[in-house]
Parts: sequence; C-alpha cells; structure tokens
Amino acid sequence: MKYLSLLGSTGSIGKNVLEVIKQYPGRFRVLGLAAGRNVDLLAKQAAAFNPQLISVVDEDTARQLNKKLGPEWQHKIVHGVSGAEQVASLPAVDMVVSAIVGAAGLKPTHAAILAGKNIALANKESLVMAGEIIMGAVAKYKVNLLPIDSEHNAILQALSAGRQQDVRKLILTASGGPFQQLSDAELWQVTPEQALNHPNWQMGKKITIDCATLMNKGLEVIEAKWLFDMRVEDIEILIHPQSVVHSMVEFIDGSVMAQMGVPDMKIPIAYALTYPERIKLDIPTLNLTRHNITFQRPNFKMFPALKLAYQAIRQGGDRPAILSAANEVAVAAFLAGRIRFPEIILCVAETLQKTDKRPITGITSILEADLAARVQAESVIEALEIRKKQKKGEAIPCPDLPPNLSSQPAK
Repeated sequence: MKYLSLLGSTGSIGKNVLEVIKQYPGRFRVLGLAAGRNVDLLAKQAAAFNPQLISVVDEDTARQLNKKLGPEWQHKIVHGVSGAEQVASLPAVDMVVSAIVGAAGLKPTHAAILAGKNIALANKESLVMAGEIIMGAVAKYKVNLLPIDSEHNAILQALSAGRQQDVRKLILTASGGPFQQLSDAELWQVTPEQALNHPNWQMGKKITIDCATLMNKGLEVIEAKWLFDMRVEDIEILIHPQSVVHSMVEFIDGSVMAQMGVPDMKIPIAYALTYPERIKLDIPTLNLTRHNITFQRPNFKMFPALKLAYQAIRQGGDRPAILSAANEVAVAAFLAGRIRFPEIILCVAETLQKTDKRPITGITSILEADLAARVQAESVIEALEIRKKQKKGEAIPCPDLPPNLSSQPAK
C-alpha cells in the first residue's frame, strides 16, 4: 500500500490522479487532500477517499467545507499555506503529488521534500522559480522527484535506454496550440474561449492558455534543465501537432528514443505513482495507422514567450521567478477580458524589463521576487486598460513586440 497526499486535488491533474487511484483501490490510500475553493467537489472527494487531513485556501472556505461534511470533520480541516504544508508533510505519507497550479505550489512542495517525501511533480513552477533550491533539497534528503508533465515524464522513460553521460540533447514536443495558422493581426482578435479550446488535451485554464502562447513550453525548458541536469543549449523544442510523441532523447550515437501514447494524462500520472513499475490503465491504445506524424521548428516571432523563457534561465537569479509570476498575472487578466492575447507576453516582457535582477538566496527571496513581479505586472495591465479606454470606439493599433523578442534565442 502506498500512502499519498494530493496537493491540488480539484484541478485537472488532481482529478486524473484520483481516477487512476480508483482503478487500484488496494494499492493506494489517500491520506491528505489540498485544494482551493471548489468546496462541492472537495466534499465529494473527502467522502470518497476519507483522508486524515484536508487543506483549503482560507478560513472562510474551511468553514464552508466543514458545514458540508459535518462536525466530525472539524479537526481534519486546515487552511492557508501552512495547511497545505501540513498535508504535504503528514508523517505516514510515502509520496506527495504536487499539482497545485502556479507559485502557490512552491512552499508545500518544498515542505514535502524537507519531510523526506517522494514527489510526483506536476507543479512546474516549483522548478522554474526555485530549481537549484528544490533539486538541492531532493539530493540532500534523498527523495525521488518524478515528473508528471507528459513531456518530462516521456524524457524520464526515454532516458532508461542509455546512460546520462551519453545524452546529446533532449527534445520537448509541443502541439503548438490552436493558433499556429493565424496571422499577427488575427492573434490580436483571439478570445479567451478560443484560447481555451486546445486541439488535443483537456487541461485547466491556466495551462491551456500557456499552451496557446507556448509559454508552457518555455517553462518546461527551464524545468527540464533542473530535472535532468542539462544545459539549456541542449534542450530543443519541436512543434508536433498530433501530440502522440510526447518527447524524445537523442544520444551521442545518433539514436533517438521517443515515448509515444494517446494524449491522456493518466499515463504519466500512473508511471510517476508506480515508478519503475507499470500498471494497466483502462484507456484507448495508440493507433499509429491513424496519424501522419510531423515535426517542425517553432516560430519564435509568433510565439515570443519561448525566447523570454530561454533568456530568463540564461540570465539566472530571480529572472525565471519573475517570468513565471508575471505570466500568471497576465493570463488571469486575459481570462478576465482585461487584456488581449498578445498582451500576455507583452506584459511579461515589460515586467522583466522593469524589475531589477536579484540573486536567489532561499525560498524567501524567491517569494519576494514573485510578489514584486505581480505588483509590476498588475501595473502594466492597468496601463494597458487605460490605453484601451482612451481608444474606446476606435480601432486600437496592434503594437509590435519589442525587437529583442522577434527572433530565435541564440545558442
């Protein structure tokens, strides 16, 4: 029996984790759940899995959940960052599934590592913001960190074909999102509803928008650097619209190992939960005769988020944390109808330009950088909103991206 805590239980990954666990009721036991404000779903999950401890985002949400579950749950419900950290470090837990979206997942993930828990990681921001600190803690406390992201999980699987020192490069694949064929002008007319219509994957809102801008792939480059101890120059991105080759590893003898499968997150989730074993899943198998598999290089001019990510990890310090935080704020603003689609990346770029680079000395300094980026990004968004109001009733011109974002990053 493997005892689990699940951080982000009501999100897309969290729900898929619980679906996998349901298929093997004698193999897994969920001791802890952490979520945000989705009280109705969390109450159903609590009733189904009877955890020892549940954490929610704040005290008001905790009261709502307690009312739904009844007085016998009163001492099982905690809240806030400290509550999530308690769930992440429950003494009997063997593995923590880290699936909270965004920077909110950093401290609970770090707490789990310090408590000696193995990690199944879907919260890429933990490594984007604090890769050196997280991987240093993983080594110090001798825990396993197994990626759930389909691309990094694919690389983990492909790496089993050879030795780490024989790897030439990692190749991350990207579907390219729904807007590959749009002109620059058409991108400025994209609505949140269109951006949320991913052609292959069913995911949460934030990651779906990140896939549309390709920021998700930029964040994955940073994550891969830390996970697999690779130079960023040896991590390549290829657009693969069919989403059946989830990533590849090229070795020094020219061999390329690819992991393939239907686009279903249950596959990497199950592999992370049971590594190095595999378990049978009740999902469709890949029919290769139905796919004309193609690859192409990404258009860095159309998707400048990629260049921003490469620049951030090369500059180091707090730059990746600033990138991640500004992107979170900008995506939320786009979903709320406050800014237009290309302004997501304009906001991130301007936030990076307007914040001074600082060294990272620990989790506290990362969270300070995160807060500074959010304040600056909100200021940028407010300026864009004022501009929109001033141009009300007029055709708003589509500004060019900064010149340094219009070409592929130098290697």
